[in-house]
Amino acid sequence: MPQIFNYTFNTSVYKGTSNFSTGLYINGKFVDGSEGGSIDVINPTNGKVITSVSEGTPKDVDLAVQAAQKAFDTVWGLNTPGFERGRLLYKLADLMEQHADEYAALEALDNGKTFNWARKADVEVAIGTIRYYAGWADKIHGNTIETTKDKISYTVHEPLGVVGQIIPWNFPLMMLAWKFGPALACGNTIVLKPSEFTPLTALLTAKLCHEVGFPPGVINIVNGYGPTVGDAISHHMHIEKVAFTGSTLVGRKVMQAAADTNLKDISLELGGKSPNIIFDDCDIDQAVSWTVHGIFWNHGQACCAGSRIFVHAKIYDEFLAKFTEKTKSLKVGDPFSPDSYQGPQVSQQQYDRVMGYIESGREAGATVHLGGERWGNEGYFIKPTIFTETKPDMRIVQEEIFGPVGVVIKFENDDDVIRQANDTVYGLAAAMFTKNIDRALKTSQKLRAGTTWINCANQLHPQVPFGGLQAVGVKYQSEQAQISLSRTVNSLDHDTMKTSAPYMRVIIAASRHHQHNAANSILLRAVDVARGHSNINEVIVDSSPKSKWLEALKRSDELKVETIIANYEDPNHLFNARARSN
Repeated sequence: MPQIFNYTFNTSVYKGTSNFSTGLYINGKFVDGSEGGSIDVINPTNGKVITSVSEGTPKDVDLAVQAAQKAFDTVWGLNTPGFERGRLLYKLADLMEQHADEYAALEALDNGKTFNWARKADVEVAIGTIRYYAGWADKIHGNTIETTKDKISYTVHEPLGVVGQIIPWNFPLMMLAWKFGPALACGNTIVLKPSEFTPLTALLTAKLCHEVGFPPGVINIVNGYGPTVGDAISHHMHIEKVAFTGSTLVGRKVMQAAADTNLKDISLELGGKSPNIIFDDCDIDQAVSWTVHGIFWNHGQACCAGSRIFVHAKIYDEFLAKFTEKTKSLKVGDPFSPDSYQGPQVSQQQYDRVMGYIESGREAGATVHLGGERWGNEGYFIKPTIFTETKPDMRIVQEEIFGPVGVVIKFENDDDVIRQANDTVYGLAAAMFTKNIDRALKTSQKLRAGTTWINCANQLHPQVPFGGLQAVGVKYQSEQAQISLSRTVNSLDHDTMKTSAPYMRVIIAASRHHQHNAANSILLRAVDVARGHSNINEVIVDSSPKSKWLEALKRSDELKVETIIANYEDPNHLFNARARSN
């Protein structure tokens, strides 16, 4: 029996208690891992153990996939209509909102991000994402396709089946929502692996999903390590798709696993080394504020972080001075302190990685303009760091550091900065600051980036696509694009000559508030449409009951009218005549 996590928060920004099971969530129940192992969850502010969670294995992944497949075949997928899937997602979003402060506290506890940022960014975006896809659940439609007069062809969008999801530690709750939303809205069942560093919000979400009433097996969460649970998900023959967010190195392994097994579909959102371009005609104070947010938000642990800061030579000195002062003003410290901007890196491993890059920059001859050392005596804190005097081939310029480290680079003109900005294997995001909209649009067209922010940075919305080019991965997260990636399209060809069942009707609408000559035109066009189909047996008319055209239609032998429906009470009706498939 897995243990229960009970934790009391008594801070200046949040006071409350959190409790939920630390087990694996499989087939609607919290269970121990098949081998009885556990994983310690570490508080990055002090390196101490917060709790332990059950450790999953490949066998547990098998059990989760079996439960997910059974749920897909019996109680989810096409067995549950879209409006019901949407209802459950809306209910989940409402329940998450009731636990919003608890979610933010858990993110601050095991990730180290500040409570205030977690509350107003991560949690709000996560809830908004679930609501956004809830609205999509009953609006997923196929198309009808004209082929010949004897056939009707159409497509239907169907769920894929069991999907595997592997999420990172930098935005645990937000990434869970980005994966859950489209998959569940489209009718897929889920086997998700949270990061072993930050599993707490995923387990709280499992508890809430259970309370909401998602059928057993629809949602399964398997804690574990990448080389075991992540690898098992990537290689599983009965998982139809894997959605992965994480490093480019691991993303390549996920892609290779898909190729080596059942050629499962994949979506990958990987690393970034985003340029932030400061043109000489910008509002410098605005540019400074957004640049600080662009690189130091979430301790620099963001794939879209604007870590390469290109500044026009004309304003380089002024910008660097103001950027330096603004960075010095950032409060580093306790994530639960109301004025903290930056907390610790997520783990000892990540701390060592970032400090290794800082040392690499020093050894390569770059100037540590600010920071470059640890903050405090315990935990994984690193001071916000600015490098200058860099060269294009330095590791700190070319590689993703994933920490509070930015490089400031001088450029001379637009062509120069576009060349330098595109000198990277990544293409996730870019930002620029200028008062000249023509300059902004022309530059954005030349940048190899999936997302470009103009006079802002790190702005994420559920309805806006998020993805990139090159080593960033394949396919987009968020928005409508994920709906198409979470379903498969089937084409069907129906020979109408082989059925005696009627399949076509004419719908005619004409408001009584319009002139009869307009109604005349509408009805005549409707008759023309109808005459093109020999097996029409019903006409629905929305018009004034006094219209002479109703009588004319009733007498039409060609249309073989059986039903007339008059509905003319709504003055907002617009003319409409069309043929509709039954």
